[in-house]
Amino acid sequence: MNDRLERLDHRIIATMIEPGSRVLDLGCGEGVLLDYLVRKRDIEGFGIEINEAAIYKCMERSLSVSHEDIDSGLKHYPDNHFDYVIFNQTMQQVHRPKKAIVRALKIGKKVIVGFPNFCHFKARYQLTVLGRVPVTASLPYTWYDTPNLHFLSIGDFFDFCRQEKIGIEKKIFLSVQRRVRILPNLFAYNAILLLKK
Repeated sequence: MNDRLERLDHRIIATMIEPGSRVLDLGCGEGVLLDYLVRKRDIEGFGIEINEAAIYKCMERSLSVSHEDIDSGLKHYPDNHFDYVIFNQTMQQVHRPKKAIVRALKIGKKVIVGFPNFCHFKARYQLTVLGRVPVTASLPYTWYDTPNLHFLSIGDFFDFCRQEKIGIEKKIFLSVQRRVRILPNLFAYNAILLLKK
């Protein structure tokens, strides 16, 4: 794939991962990110995915993927089994995200979390002025077909990390095509954070 066509969040996640690392991608979908990391960072990659059709796509890419639910699938791995565990655009869809993140920090030395910011100014406008459930570039679903179970902001996640004493080693905030450097809770569509124990 042409580098210019690659997703910005995938390129940023790749910069956070040391070459040759052992990586678990939670909710890996069709394996696009995992395949990218295998090619660009020479990782030993594994995925967890619940959708059978997506698993077949992963198999077409020769990726190692388990058919499991994130909420229950992490208990099978020993502590420090992976160098990195990734939740990219999946954490808000997990039934028990706190439990999953705490467990991920045990089985992985570091955890990368990427999630949509539900408090982006366009979402706030749609909710407060228009009186509608937000639909934005990072939240493209209507209220009746969204896979999201938890709606969080960047500020919410920072509060969670403070309460749980989870370190944030790196923070990157994104609009559609570039990084956001000021007032991310207002202007960023997505956040990508590198967490440590």
